[in-house]
Amino acid sequence: MHSLSFPSSSSSLLSSLLAFNSSRLLSLQPKKLTRLQSHYLSPKLSTKQSDASRHRAFSVSSSSPPEETVSMVDFHEKDWSFLESMETEQTQKLEKIVNAGEVTEFSRVLVSFSSEAFVDRLVESSPSQLLLIVHDSLFMLACVKEKYDKVKCWQGEFIYVPEKWAPLDVVFLYFLPALPFGLDEVFKTLSQRCSSGARVVISHPQGREGLKQQRKEFPDVVVSDLPDESTLKSVAKKHSFELTQFVDEQGLYLAVLTFSKQ
Repeated sequence: MHSLSFPSSSSSLLSSLLAFNSSRLLSLQPKKLTRLQSHYLSPKLSTKQSDASRHRAFSVSSSSPPEETVSMVDFHEKDWSFLESMETEQTQKLEKIVNAGEVTEFSRVLVSFSSEAFVDRLVESSPSQLLLIVHDSLFMLACVKEKYDKVKCWQGEFIYVPEKWAPLDVVFLYFLPALPFGLDEVFKTLSQRCSSGARVVISHPQGREGLKQQRKEFPDVVVSDLPDESTLKSVAKKHSFELTQFVDEQGLYLAVLTFSKQ
């Protein structure tokens, strides 16, 4: 799990992926490779188990193998394509989610498990001091970084995000049901990373019905449900968060919480 820094040039994107990780462990969660073909990646590989997560980790060397050697990398990344497809007709809902964060030019913002469309909307409409995108998919992050060089990207689980980016003023938990952690642990982490008065926005542009269908089709990605109002309020209160807005409609789930640092 590492922060990523890629050049804006498309031609050098893949070589940068390799060079950046020449001496590091790169945490990748398997299932389906959607954006890059495995034959582009032909360096040596070694495996090592990470204590910080349950991911399979790969150490990628930038040196090329002998000509007679054909190296294949089998990345089985999870399929996150449904996050993109569900937003084609939901521009107003995306705008509502973005506006709920009340982002200013001085805000330090984190977005967890988002789609490229949401990042596009956020970058275009709400300039901020810091924008950090956290995602399981290295390839999604590479595509974001290619478009927005100043955006910070970090691959891994939300609760392991380094404290160097704290304090955060706005946190978008865009797809909470993908987090493999309990709600209490999520808010415990938020309380350690957020500034006083910070806003946390939990959302789903299709609401519970949309989530139910996604859980059937993508059980390896959607691992939990959206919390109801009473549960969310109770857990949040334990960690000094107050629920200030809650929408749980057929086509939209939106919860906004504010943090009162002790």
